[in-house]
Amino acid sequence: MRSTLLATATVLYLALGPLALAPAALAAGGADPAPSQQAKPADPNFARAKAMIEARDYRGALPLLQQVVAKDPKNADAYNLLGFATRSSGDPNGSLQYYQYALSLDPRHIGAHEYIGEAYLMLGRLQEAEHHLARLDSLCVFGCSEYRMLKAAVANYKAGKRPTN
Repeated sequence: MRSTLLATATVLYLALGPLALAPAALAAGGADPAPSQQAKPADPNFARAKAMIEARDYRGALPLLQQVVAKDPKNADAYNLLGFATRSSGDPNGSLQYYQYALSLDPRHIGAHEYIGEAYLMLGRLQEAEHHLARLDSLCVFGCSEYRMLKAAVANYKAGKRPTN
């Protein structure tokens, strides 16, 4: 099927030019989403919270992220950052609920898999961290920084270097 679609697209391109590929791209699922399905404008509180997290003001970012998820309860990125800010504020156990919710919204969220794995290491729960490392390994076919970071954290944990905030 894929080779037939590729051959059709090639013939169309050669015969009619690049605009002829739009229907073939749609059939292959490779087109941009319709304008109504594109990303919503960023919440200013989300942007402010990210800036605060970059400045290591984790506690200050928490209320902003709470406002973001109150307005947009399906925002996996906001829940992931809420978990990160909670964990970085010294509450790794409290962060788990936010990472788990982010993963319930988006089971392929690589950032949430990395961060929940790191939280599990902080709590001495190696097996659960390794579960998320394996999940990242399957999601990051050609590798990704989140996989490498969690893999290093697991190796450090096994070497007796316990993670901190």
